[in-house]
Amino acid sequence: MPFHDAPPNTPSVSTEEDLITPVLITREKQEALSCSLMLSSVGISHNFNQAPDNMVLSVATHDEQEAKVQIKAYLHENRNWPPKPATPPDTYIPLLQPPTLLLIGGLSLFYSVTGPWSDHSFWFTHGAGDAEAILLNYEYHRLVTALTLHADPVHLLGNCLFGGFLFHFFCRLTGNGLGLFSMILTATLANLINVVLHGSNHLFVGFSTAVFAIIGMLAMLNRKNRTGTRYPQVMPFMAGAALLAMIGSSGERTDLGAHLFGLCCGLAGGWVLGRPSLLKLRESMLFQTSLFICSVATIIIAWKNALP
Repeated sequence: MPFHDAPPNTPSVSTEEDLITPVLITREKQEALSCSLMLSSVGISHNFNQAPDNMVLSVATHDEQEAKVQIKAYLHENRNWPPKPATPPDTYIPLLQPPTLLLIGGLSLFYSVTGPWSDHSFWFTHGAGDAEAILLNYEYHRLVTALTLHADPVHLLGNCLFGGFLFHFFCRLTGNGLGLFSMILTATLANLINVVLHGSNHLFVGFSTAVFAIIGMLAMLNRKNRTGTRYPQVMPFMAGAALLAMIGSSGERTDLGAHLFGLCCGLAGGWVLGRPSLLKLRESMLFQTSLFICSVATIIIAWKNALP
């Protein structure tokens, strides 16, 4: 901490003629004043001279070594003082409310058109995630269209309630365009990794891959709020793994791979979203609008390619 036992206001100086040896030359006035007060407190007479470009502390020749030792110890003890101000909390507020109702309403309305999973359904035949069609026929649009299909009402309800809740708070942190775009991108990448590792005999549908991608991104974006913990860097992985174990690995028809890779891609995406240069772009209405339009267009184009 700074030295507090020095005389107030002006430091004591000596007018003896033998005070001719400089012991500190600095451009920082506050540093020179602090060291002057410190020398006064330990009984070392000195002169304080202010030149146009710097401040000089001088002592008598016989006090030179002692003064240098005291100044060195003082500067070392106070090298991190004053402490840097704490990182201000993220005060970003999106200009528009998150499109949560649009997301939930869109998935529900689309389910009313497609109905539940059926091998004879036009929509599932052309839009469901089919590893063989993706890997052999290069129908990569299925990686996106599969996110909009659901096997039954329970599958839809769970994804809409849980996913909608998370999506709302995620967009509050990122903005609507950046949030929607990053969700689709990470979920699509997770589906691709899952397909490649599963091989050609794998079918999948559902928004849950995107839900776990959001979980990963939220966990990574909020890691800076846990700087008081002993292990702040591993907390996002621990939180994501806990959620994966609780809600993403049970059930006969659960696609554990999609959930796991959605979470992993979300963690990676959250790290990218946390870069200061990208966070600054959240304020741009043009940036957010462009990404939102691009996201919606991606879904439309994917289904356009899926339909014969």
